[in-house]
Amino acid sequence: MSLSKPVLNVLSFYFGQLFEHPLRTKAITCCAIATAGNYASQRLSGEKVLNTHSLLAYSLYGLVFGGTIPHYFYNFLEGIVSEEASFAVVKKLFIERLIYSPLYQAFTLYILARLEGKDHKTAVKQLQDLYWLVLSSSWKYLTVIHLINLSVVPPVMRVFITNLMGFFWTIYLANKRRQQQAKSKAKK
Repeated sequence: MSLSKPVLNVLSFYFGQLFEHPLRTKAITCCAIATAGNYASQRLSGEKVLNTHSLLAYSLYGLVFGGTIPHYFYNFLEGIVSEEASFAVVKKLFIERLIYSPLYQAFTLYILARLEGKDHKTAVKQLQDLYWLVLSSSWKYLTVIHLINLSVVPPVMRVFITNLMGFFWTIYLANKRRQQQAKSKAKK
């Protein structure tokens, strides 16, 4: 019981912040998760030297976009598809998977490249090389998780669950981007 009290205190503080300052809390949470995911990705891929540009890019992306865009999207989604609508969860899932996800994946790939200091042409090339692989993988591996998120998780917690998925997705995405960069260097 003594170990559970600090955990309960942290959760109580987090949920309090989530209800009082949802946007700020989601942005900071996403920043921490994206940074941790990128760090884990670099370590798991055997990088000897930490790429601080990539770490900072993921951190900044999480803080500025990763928590805020999903926050507004899920609020929008709740507004356009009411819980009383027939097949509400299915409608929300289709909107998320077929409209939001393709746009968000493209935006993420491009902005991460720019935040890492790449020029527009290089960022677009990287986007073209990775987009379909990342999007189709998202549809294949994350659709069931998004279905559960939309059907079971309360709306205020959906971004948090998405961020937890994002930790593993960040690892996946960062590894795919590094593989693509290695292929590009090998072609030169």
